[in-house]
Amino acid sequence: MKSKIILSLFILISTIQRLYACEMCESQQPKILKNVAHGPGPGSNWDYVITIVASIIVLFTLVLSIKYLVRPGEKNPDHIKNSILNQNSES
Repeated sequence: MKSKIILSLFILISTIQRLYACEMCESQQPKILKNVAHGPGPGSNWDYVITIVASIIVLFTLVLSIKYLVRPGEKNPDHIKNSILNQNSES
């Protein structure tokens, strides 16, 4: 039991340390991304544009998927879901 706790603490401490960028990577990052990630910063302003556009697309699809999961909006009596629901209710 004691060894499991020690191992868990070691894993936790090593994981937390990896969340922050090292000194070399921190010096290569732009001001907005300091201490966030390892490696060199964005190569140009296009990297920011690509990231922002991709984030907008992901958020838009997330909102639409949640919207259509909560309220699908199919009210047409000829919709295929109604043929399945009516078949189960007749049995």
